[in-house]
Amino acid sequence: MPPKYDLDKIKFATDGPTFEKAVGLYESDKVTKFKEELNGYFAVVLGTRPYRVYVDNRHYDKGNCDCYLGQNDTLCKHLVAVAIYAVKDGQSLTDEDKRPITQLTCSGKLGTLSKTELSCVKKSITGATRHIKAYEGPSRLWFSYQNSLSEGCNRLAKIVSDLPVSEQTAQLLIAMLLRLDDKLCRGGIDDSDGTVGVFMEQTVAVLEEYAKLDSACLKMFGALANRETCFGWEEPLVRLLDKKM
Repeated sequence: MPPKYDLDKIKFATDGPTFEKAVGLYESDKVTKFKEELNGYFAVVLGTRPYRVYVDNRHYDKGNCDCYLGQNDTLCKHLVAVAIYAVKDGQSLTDEDKRPITQLTCSGKLGTLSKTELSCVKKSITGATRHIKAYEGPSRLWFSYQNSLSEGCNRLAKIVSDLPVSEQTAQLLIAMLLRLDDKLCRGGIDDSDGTVGVFMEQTVAVLEEYAKLDSACLKMFGALANRETCFGWEEPLVRLLDKKM
């Protein structure tokens, strides 16, 4: 039975260094004796010594490994490498498969989205923001919750980094930021480690690049004028608008 997760789930929900190390193990054929049993996958991952690994077929980050991190209930590169093997079945990874999401960037390309493309992007943004949700669990689930916030922000970062620069996409990003602001202010999100806040600040920096590439984007910043936000993320954009006026 194929796993319930895919490579995007693994990539977006795993921190960059762990994902890169797991890719290294996978590509150097360190995942051996892979087999499917019951509700997951077993393998031996070769490292400083052979590590016995089990990964659940529904949740790639659930299982066990007899390495130090695994014995301390921390997601390790060995678990992630086996999950990648379960998804790819030993096939080669493309450059895009291996590229982790480490920093939100501006594409630098001028252009607009078609009606169909815009609809798809909006759906993708909605899907990604579902991972950015209220924290209602017990304290033992806090780290899992933070991973969910990271996954949501990583998915959004990929979407934003691929967008062309135009008034249309500037408006889209501002709507996304206001939606996230509402979640932070009234949605019960515990962003005590700053995951969502840092993503929002990076998106503001992208919008500043938009204004440099296409001054018409400045008009979209008007939606932020005289608006109170949870931590003043909009201020750089409002200052740009004020200078233009």
